[in-house]
Amino acid sequence: MLIKGDLVELRAIEREDVPRYVPWFNDEEAMAYFGRYEPMSLAEEERWYESQGNNQEARNYAIYYQGEHVGGAGYAHLNFRDRNAEVGLFIGRKELWDKGLGADTLRALLRHGFNQLNLHRIYLRVFAENARAVHCYENAGFRHEGRQRHAHFRHGRYQDILWMSVLEDEYRALGA
Repeated sequence: MLIKGDLVELRAIEREDVPRYVPWFNDEEAMAYFGRYEPMSLAEEERWYESQGNNQEARNYAIYYQGEHVGGAGYAHLNFRDRNAEVGLFIGRKELWDKGLGADTLRALLRHGFNQLNLHRIYLRVFAENARAVHCYENAGFRHEGRQRHAHFRHGRYQDILWMSVLEDEYRALGA
């Protein structure tokens, strides 16, 4: 099954997708606001891929645009009892930044999360200084919940982390 956006398709990650993640995860600019801060090897990424078959708390997808793998997205900390999950995404192909692929991916994840996974709340964490991402999340209906001050050491200094979420009824009120 594919999760379709207007521009992108989200597919289950296949073994042949795995090698494409390594250069993205090792690109300092691509990972500037993503959690990764150390180099990644192909062997490490392959171990992660193998571990996902047993992970009931996550759903990870490869983002495809015009038939090409361009990034990754998914849900973490899936909690079906409380009907919530954390969402995340990245576009690894930098020449495709600012083309609306991230926003389209986010809309597809929200639609899938609320309509197929029966979630009630979808949340995320974002670096406070990542204005482009914060704006994208606000446009998708996410509301600010809080700020963790100096929560993450990155780029030689401590940075704040913003917590944001969207509830099912808020999502539906947007006409989605």
